[in-house]
Amino acid sequence: MAYSMPSAIAARELFAKNPSPELMRLMFVPLAAGLALTASGADAQRVSAQRGGEQDAAYRAMSQGEILPLPMIRSRVRVPGAEYIGAEFDGRVYRLKYMRGAEVIWIDVDARTGRVIGRQ
Repeated sequence: MAYSMPSAIAARELFAKNPSPELMRLMFVPLAAGLALTASGADAQRVSAQRGGEQDAAYRAMSQGEILPLPMIRSRVRVPGAEYIGAEFDGRVYRLKYMRGAEVIWIDVDARTGRVIGRQ
């Protein structure tokens, strides 16, 4: 049996006359899907805003000479046999991520001096 999406008014009138489980499912599934998409979109925007904030902070600090640029930091850090994946920045420390096979390697680097301050 094929279903078409009833308008909100038609659905309300139909539901008032016949509150069947089939009708409830017809109305509930699109509503639930819409809510799920809205929530996941909001999460994606929040993560994007956080990442953009990190980039803005790093750019400002680098422009003012407070920290070294990421390419310079990357050129100073060597992890033999590992592939560079990306970096995070918290205002003071660059956290570089590398992969060697299935192993994840994190290298913390002082953004001001370029000195490695931690490895995990």
